Amino acid sequence: MINRHIHQSIERLLSEQAAVALLGSRQVGKTTLARQIAKNRDSVYFDLEDPQTIPIFDNPRDILSRHADKLVILDEIQRVPDLFESIRGLIDSYRQEGRGTGKFLLLGSASIDLLRQTSESLAGRIAYRELGPLNLLETNAAGIPESEDSLWLRGGFPNAFLAKSDRSSMTWRRDFIRTYLERDIPRFDARVPGETLRRFWTMLAHYQGSLLNASSLASALAVDTRTVNRYIDLLVDLLLVRHLQPWHGSVKKRLVRSPKIYLRDSGIVHSLLNLGSLEAVLGHPVAGMSWEGFVVENILAAAPDWVQPFFYRSARGAEIDLVLEFAPDLRWAIEIKRSLTQPKPSAGFHIGSDDIEAKRRLVIYPGKHSFVQGSNVETAPLQVLMEELSGLA
Repeated sequence: MINRHIHQSIERLLSEQAAVALLGSRQVGKTTLARQIAKNRDSVYFDLEDPQTIPIFDNPRDILSRHADKLVILDEIQRVPDLFESIRGLIDSYRQEGRGTGKFLLLGSASIDLLRQTSESLAGRIAYRELGPLNLLETNAAGIPESEDSLWLRGGFPNAFLAKSDRSSMTWRRDFIRTYLERDIPRFDARVPGETLRRFWTMLAHYQGSLLNASSLASALAVDTRTVNRYIDLLVDLLLVRHLQPWHGSVKKRLVRSPKIYLRDSGIVHSLLNLGSLEAVLGHPVAGMSWEGFVVENILAAAPDWVQPFFYRSARGAEIDLVLEFAPDLRWAIEIKRSLTQPKPSAGFHIGSDDIEAKRRLVIYPGKHSFVQGSNVETAPLQVLMEELSGLA
């Protein structure tokens, strides 16, 4: 199942830049997408996690220059940071020869590490694109009927979503979590005990969509707040957790300053909490916030890259689940409701919308129809908003 929008975006960026970095967590489909792109051009693929590949790059400039007329795809590029200097030199040479675009496609599953390495070596020579798990537009476009609840339950990792049953999907997600804890995370930070991080990851699932309270989490884990922040930074770096920052603007009110924390894939939330069926999720206290996180991720997957996401909360209770800022004077306020009946926004939502001078007020709910409530509040299914946002890209 290929994301056509991102496929087209990568093709466009390759026509404009010498290098493109495709970021995404493991098993999200980066390699599949890269191989699809490679079908349309002369290319060569290197898997830098394969132990047999590493010795090939003892003289990286030599091996890369042999493929000067091809698109070179380097998977898990952050594993061999020494390559970046060679790539920079080759890009500069290609530019002098008038061949300065579409030379390298770099795949990475650790965003901060890769961004740091490329910003130091490839500034002005590289563009970035993120590939997230499957979203609702993709599953519906693939002709999968009634996919919204299944996507929410299982999450968007292709192997989890497309599994033959909920049970096999849960098995895949448990293995995915185990692999991260036992193999991937120690590669990035050997100081993190696997069992402690599992407990921490599970705690974040319980607190899905809550304000970050590092002191509380540290106390529960019997560690210090610096350690908690390191764990969170690591999971954010691995594209497994999202920091949603508060909007503060120029409102003269006491506002919440802490970010909200979401596990980015709802299926991972449910797996960590051992919720293997839709009925189990709906009967659990996390249901509302799990749905909120699911909607936030889908909306941001559909929105153009230049749209800035926030939430809004004041000390007196005004609150907006998601603020989309299109320009300094153009913001949409979005409230997310799981209820099918009377998904009315709270009084705090209206106050917050007034505070930020929102141009549109929307309620997103799991129903089938769009309608307008009082005070010009638009109520719409998730897919309707996603289609509108994707049309703006």
